[in-house]
Amino acid sequence: MITILGSGAFGTALAISLSKNSRVTLWTHNAQHAIDMIRMRENTRRLDGISLPENITITADLDSIEPIHPCLLTVPTQKLRGLLEKHGEALGNRPLVACCKGIELSTGIGPTAIIADLVPTAIPAILTGPSFARDIASGLPTALTLACAQKAVGKALQQSLTTPNLRIYRTTDTIGAELGGALKNVIAIGCGAVMGAGLGESARAALMTRGFAEMNRMAIALGAQPDTLSGLSGFGDLTLTCTSNQSRNYRFGQSLGRNDPFDPSITVEGVATAHAVEARALTLDIEMPVTQAVTALIDGKLRVDQAVDMLLSRPLKEE
Repeated sequence: MITILGSGAFGTALAISLSKNSRVTLWTHNAQHAIDMIRMRENTRRLDGISLPENITITADLDSIEPIHPCLLTVPTQKLRGLLEKHGEALGNRPLVACCKGIELSTGIGPTAIIADLVPTAIPAILTGPSFARDIASGLPTALTLACAQKAVGKALQQSLTTPNLRIYRTTDTIGAELGGALKNVIAIGCGAVMGAGLGESARAALMTRGFAEMNRMAIALGAQPDTLSGLSGFGDLTLTCTSNQSRNYRFGQSLGRNDPFDPSITVEGVATAHAVEARALTLDIEMPVTQAVTALIDGKLRVDQAVDMLLSRPLKEE
């Protein structure tokens, strides 16, 4: 039995895939949304056109979820604290698996640290990697990283979260896994801006490469294992997010490059993460010029051409 808290596209997709193995409870904070999904057996708001199997129980009542069983938290990083402050008492004494990618703007910490802070009896973990909700829900093959500091719990979660189309790799490096998933969103915004401004794929490849170097610098400074960033949760996720229009961060970057408006109802995790990363890098004295340029673009302090000029005018050095 697995409970998923959050009825967005990714939470719904995981529910569909995991229902091939066991019973799944999908929780939404919106009672009317729960009623609509139960009636239509489809999440028309977030993942239309894909049916919800009958062994997915849909509810807006968090008190009804079973104790002990793992919970996947599929709300955005900036909303995770609010969810746990409100419902943390009901979520203790079990594995809590964050399925969000970002760094909390107010504190500069990641999802597993938020869980440990607010639900100290829980076992924090994170599920991350190159994936799109519709691919998972459609049964297309996808590989993800499950990071949990407690090795035995990580092994059990790996078994329960692996499905015919979802392959789970395991690590104990929660810091590296969550930083890879968070930092790649910042680089994806930059790559989208480059493409939106018509600067070409060669420029995008260069930005991805230098951005990946930044990801490694920060992750290692915060205690991550270098190999983790070279895996699914780092390089793999970076590649997907920086090259596909399915990525919200990439599409947001394209809108910046074209100077077009972007739908404010769409969650773009990389916006808050860019600001949080820039602030953290300053305190750690880590050089992160790509992140600084992306933050300036987001804030309207630089145009894309100015950001590119700034990056190209940096001192020449060895790679």
